[in-house]
Amino acid sequence: MDPVILTKNLTKTYHMGDVDVHALRGVSVHVERGDFLAIMGASGSGKSTLMNLIGCLDQPTAGDYYLDGKQVTALEKNEYADIRNEKIGFVFQGFNLLSRTSALDNVELPLLYDRHKRFPNPVASAQRALERVGLSDRMDHMPNQLSGGQQQRVAIARALVTEPAILLADEPTGNLDTRTSFEIMSLFQELNDQGITILLVTHEKDIAMYAKRIVEMRDGLILRDQNVPKRRNASYDLAHFQEMVFEE
Repeated sequence: MDPVILTKNLTKTYHMGDVDVHALRGVSVHVERGDFLAIMGASGSGKSTLMNLIGCLDQPTAGDYYLDGKQVTALEKNEYADIRNEKIGFVFQGFNLLSRTSALDNVELPLLYDRHKRFPNPVASAQRALERVGLSDRMDHMPNQLSGGQQQRVAIARALVTEPAILLADEPTGNLDTRTSFEIMSLFQELNDQGITILLVTHEKDIAMYAKRIVEMRDGLILRDQNVPKRRNASYDLAHFQEMVFEE
């Protein structure tokens, strides 16, 4: 079986006037189906550039990228948009929800771009996605009626509604407190246990320890790619955190 993500010597160069900025200098990485990968690195390391290329939000200067067995770098512009909409779910630090739209309508939004009619009943698909993240009783709520953690769950449901091959999460706990971060990472681990492939960009080492693999980047190159030796369990950490609060 092909890996769900395979990059071969990806490079990305930005031309800033007379200066060339080498954001990626030849990155090769593979991600098997059902993996949970955390990408770490300082500002300017190339982690966000790599995430944008994997998410089909940008195209590489050189190199090859295969997503779910298909060579993405050989696609035309419209095909590029199709594979992004069908194969990739995005979760962002800032939630990116429409403020005057219910949770259900926010989750249904990506299905408006379902040109191939894969989802004949968008409302039912959105309801199932919200149930999957534990928000069956919040479907009609507006974002301002939801906590930060609940808003992020809506964002995760929106990412799941198209049944993507991979879930890309860019600093998904960056705006959340410790307890809510445990809740969100527990949900990610639960989804991963169900077979969903997850790539997570984070600058927090303790958050990366919930993944199965950590890729560390520096100066546009992969510095280290290794399995997490003592993977943390977010559900356990959440229960332990609750016990600590109760004792206090």
